[in-house]
Amino acid sequence: MISPFKPFCPIAVIATTPQSIKTLHPLCQQIGATLHVPGHQTGLKNSQVYQGSLKDYLTSIWSQNKVFIFGLATGAVIRLISHLLNDKSSDPAILVIDPTGKFVISLCSGHQGRADHLTQLIAHQLNTIPIITGATNNLYLPGIDVLGSPFGWRKGEGNWTAVSSLIARGETVQVIQEVGSTLWQAHLPPNHPFYFGFSESNKAIKFPGQIWISATKRQFSSDLNSSKVQWHPRILWAGIGCVRGTSESLIEKAIHEVFKQYNLAIDAIAGIATIDVKDDEIGLVQYCQKRQLPLKTFPADILIKIEVPNPSTIVKQEVGTPSVAEASAIAAADSSLNSLLVSKQIIQSENEGAVTIAVAQSSIEYTGRIGKLYLIGTGPGSLAQITPAAKIAITQADVIIGYSLYLDLIKPLQRPGQVIEALPITQEKQRATRAIELAEWGLTVAVVSSGDCGIYGMAGLVLEELRKINWDGNIPQVEVFPGITSLQASASRVGAPLMHDFCAISLSDLLTPWKVIKKRLVAAAKADFVTAIYNPRSPTRTKQIIYVQEVFLKYRNSQTPVALVRSAYRPDEKITLTSLGEMLNFTIDMLTTVIIGNSSTYNHKGWMITPRGYD
Repeated sequence: MISPFKPFCPIAVIATTPQSIKTLHPLCQQIGATLHVPGHQTGLKNSQVYQGSLKDYLTSIWSQNKVFIFGLATGAVIRLISHLLNDKSSDPAILVIDPTGKFVISLCSGHQGRADHLTQLIAHQLNTIPIITGATNNLYLPGIDVLGSPFGWRKGEGNWTAVSSLIARGETVQVIQEVGSTLWQAHLPPNHPFYFGFSESNKAIKFPGQIWISATKRQFSSDLNSSKVQWHPRILWAGIGCVRGTSESLIEKAIHEVFKQYNLAIDAIAGIATIDVKDDEIGLVQYCQKRQLPLKTFPADILIKIEVPNPSTIVKQEVGTPSVAEASAIAAADSSLNSLLVSKQIIQSENEGAVTIAVAQSSIEYTGRIGKLYLIGTGPGSLAQITPAAKIAITQADVIIGYSLYLDLIKPLQRPGQVIEALPITQEKQRATRAIELAEWGLTVAVVSSGDCGIYGMAGLVLEELRKINWDGNIPQVEVFPGITSLQASASRVGAPLMHDFCAISLSDLLTPWKVIKKRLVAAAKADFVTAIYNPRSPTRTKQIIYVQEVFLKYRNSQTPVALVRSAYRPDEKITLTSLGEMLNFTIDMLTTVIIGNSSTYNHKGWMITPRGYD
């Protein structure tokens, strides 16, 4: 199981009273946190006991945790941690949960510490109310200081506090995006404060704030009338060639010199590329480990096919290809000669060796993340019927994909900054392939289905599409979240019609031939199964439900109870209890689930019951 709380760990939970311990102790087990309790609270399993002053104890464990959750009064928490707070870019996330667990409060580091996000997740876990007071959250805007995090972007220089304040006040902020994904732009609320674009015609316009999204490292002027920040999508691949034994320090020096000369941002580096015989070059390996960069290597027979501006016969004699730096940079960027931003540059040192470097730009940024696919059943439509695990997965995801009706039903679970993609009801395959594409890129994608995603839902289709591309079963990671299917939801609204053996049959012949459906209907009727009928009638498919009645009347009494449940648990829910002989006298459509009882099913005082046989 993929834990949505793992990225937040280590988490310290502080509880000082019996009531707060009772509330928070089970939560710690669920989210993988450590509970810290005072010395007089003895005999509590899986907890860390502290002695003396809590204020002093917090000082000793402050740097060891990403998150602190307090089961204390908010005022007390503020007094306890005020001397430890330094800067929102480095402070841990601080949450407060009242002793009875009614409220979860995001107190500090809402954006960069992701306290706001964690607050929502824990509120789903506890089925309680999240309290988030940040201005951008209330405007349903992504925090500008975490905007690029899902895409692996790196924060550059700038006055982040000032630009965030401008956005919170609703002032217009110009966005100049030269590279990187624009997915975030397409999913902003209508009243967002961003102005997109940069041209000679608007050059004279003075914006109070600017956001640059670029691979270029800009030196901002000290303009008091305009605050600026910069994000760096990781789109640059540095191709490296070097003599054996070249030091890590010279490689770092060479990269810095070349990037400075061409005004490129070091933070925009996606990774390092070279020939495969250099995969154990200690200097390259050390540099990549130091900066947490991938090292891509290519065999000579691949590099030799790539057109480069500066081939070398000497290099070809040495390694079997006329280019290492330029060719490997282009290969890593998965592009052509046009992607080469910097042709090969040679940096030498008398004592440390020599480095050849070239830089190519990819059309897609490197996220540095392992993608995830959450296949989620949202139940019949009421938020109360969605499992806590499914709610957490929906809120956790970077992207949510589904049919528009289902997405509307889960709007309260969505958060600012999420990418929401709605595709029509007939485009299930497109939904699956789109979700896989984004997950392979490194995003966490939630694919939502009503009911249970594994019962006439999207789970099977997504897994089928993964198989077609030779998925290894591990990357992207997949987790299926079950939901209450229409069969269960409808049954619960009319009593207990499924107490004995039952089956479900869809009358939609879009994916299953009608000949096969007829065969299954006859078998179910003969075998005396309680039978749930999905997709019973559409505007263009009206005769199938008539056939159902005809077949079942051959094997069951006309007075056999039948339930017609439309939109179970939704505001427009409609329930009709009727009989097999009378069922077609009522409205039946695609939103109706039909439950036909077996030979022993009966109605009692408006409730439909199928005996299990206990008597």
